[in-house]
Amino acid sequence: MSMNRVQFQPSLSMPDFIGQYGTEAQCEAALTQVRWPEGFRCPGCGHGGHCVLHNKGRKTFQCNACHRQTSLIAGTLCQGTNLPLTTWFLAIYLVSQAKTGLSALALKRYLGVGYPSAWLMRHKLMQAMAEREDHYLLSGQVQLDDAYLGGERNGGKAGRGSENKVPFVAAVSVDSEGHPGRVKLTPVSGFSTEAIETWPKSHLSPGCMVRSDGLACFGGVSAAGCQHLPLVVGGRKPNGLPEFRWVNTVLGNVKTSLCGAYHGFAFSKYAHRYLAEIAYRFNRRFRLKTLPERLLVAAVAIGPRPEAWLRLAEDSC
Repeated sequence: MSMNRVQFQPSLSMPDFIGQYGTEAQCEAALTQVRWPEGFRCPGCGHGGHCVLHNKGRKTFQCNACHRQTSLIAGTLCQGTNLPLTTWFLAIYLVSQAKTGLSALALKRYLGVGYPSAWLMRHKLMQAMAEREDHYLLSGQVQLDDAYLGGERNGGKAGRGSENKVPFVAAVSVDSEGHPGRVKLTPVSGFSTEAIETWPKSHLSPGCMVRSDGLACFGGVSAAGCQHLPLVVGGRKPNGLPEFRWVNTVLGNVKTSLCGAYHGFAFSKYAHRYLAEIAYRFNRRFRLKTLPERLLVAAVAIGPRPEAWLRLAEDSC
């Protein structure tokens, strides 16, 4: 069997990672370069002249003009942490390279930290992935399908009305040759026309040609200036139809990833992060070697995300 060039591409190996980011000084230098690629600029006055202080071992920049002090991690996802940067960089590496996901419990064991710290780091990085994905829209031809996370609870409702099921939209853009491009995995309030009319305005470019099954609510994409091409599946299996090949492949990968790595999480609160993590890695699958660096850039750009904010997931979606 031939080797898939995407699956077997060279990545950043663990020895290479340790060689680049194995010390605190190396991590500080990398973080400084990402934050200020053209050199330090005071966030207060914009002056470039500065001196470097070490407050309790943490690198701090003091502006020569206004004397404002700026910690290296201030304003980043790592703000307020007491963990070494080497631990954060290792977490970024492990999360970015885990093809089928990495649970907080597994991350705890790899990093040698407590579970609360591993959970918090995990959700901060997933939030960075989610906000990065929000910047991109699907364009061209798009395959669309409905899906659910979770299952019935004992004594609860069965089917679509289950209290533990989270509805989400899976969408994959394909090129003129039928190859998959980007993917969007987005929780929605339900599969109503009103919900689907809102969804494409934030996730699809106007003019998209959307292919979906016969679910009536998907006609709502027309409200966002997209062309809708429904295909009534009837008694046929959607995964056997070429029109839905890639969206069904992605949904199969979602199920494999979540079932294999996570044994339980609050679907109703955190589904958007877990789905965004899968989409983030899929959309960058052609450059696996640069994923840790790209996730570091996202972690710097996102700004602080404290635990209290992260746990109010319903308000931050």
